[in-house]
Amino acid sequence: MSEKYIRQNKSSFNIVKNSKIYAKVTLLEDAIFIRDLLVEKNWNLEEIPKSIKKDDNYLVLAVVDEKIHVLAKYKTEPDEDQINKLTKRFIRNPNNSKYGLNITKVFDTFIIKKQIAGDEYIFGYYDNLCDAQFVRNFLLDNEWDVNKFKEIEFDEDTNSYKVICVIDDKVYVIDEKASKNQIDLEKSYERFLAKVSKHKYGLSNYPHLDMLKDKIPYLESEFQVKAKDDKWQLNNLDDDTSPLTEIIFTLTPFQQSVYDAISDDTSIEEIEKSLIRYKSKNFTQKILKNTDELIELDLIEKTGEDTFSKTNL
Repeated sequence: MSEKYIRQNKSSFNIVKNSKIYAKVTLLEDAIFIRDLLVEKNWNLEEIPKSIKKDDNYLVLAVVDEKIHVLAKYKTEPDEDQINKLTKRFIRNPNNSKYGLNITKVFDTFIIKKQIAGDEYIFGYYDNLCDAQFVRNFLLDNEWDVNKFKEIEFDEDTNSYKVICVIDDKVYVIDEKASKNQIDLEKSYERFLAKVSKHKYGLSNYPHLDMLKDKIPYLESEFQVKAKDDKWQLNNLDDDTSPLTEIIFTLTPFQQSVYDAISDDTSIEEIEKSLIRYKSKNFTQKILKNTDELIELDLIEKTGEDTFSKTNL
């Protein structure tokens, strides 16, 4: 049969019959093997096994979007769990991209987006890739239905438990613990509201919480808790006569950026990373000059040789 039904691309081979692509394979020898398998199964994709022996190896196969893909090769026959993990990983990132399907990064924020019926929907904003991937994976497995989330979900990739909340159809990861019995929901919500409050008033920089800045009273009512923080009296920040209000808005733009980049025991390297978009000549010296000025204003304090924290005004 030679190479009948096989079409060569730049870096792969398609198996094609009657203009329909049945498989996309990297190696010609694998393409020939899968072509013969399709002929044997009368081109019925439902008859394709999840793993099959070829010479001295076992091929792990997956039919995704009506095409066969070779996911891996093993010397010994893989078990069902291995096959399922490989298949899930491929579905989540079929093009082997940096973040996988439906995740983009804008500055330091990861965003989950999906086109549905021609319209683009945003499902969440995250400050770390692990949270974004967990939410994306859950949505892929549950037909993009945000109502399927429970308050506490297990993340098999990080072997941890996450506290989840859906607000205005956006999915937020509130907290994360190694075991379920370590979770105190009241404290989790208090810390989350504290983050939202500090971001609103410029005490910390959490861009992924931008959408919640004007929802604090609603969230306090919804969660039945108040925002609490070890350093700031958050319930006083609406007072226009507070020291924070008098000082914070007199800062230069770069002072404000340095201040926003500092949370608890923040290192110079972490500040530089947060402000990388401003990098210029003598960047470190410029940051140190501004931290000295913020210390004089009593807005931050040194907590180590090269670490800083905000003070409690």
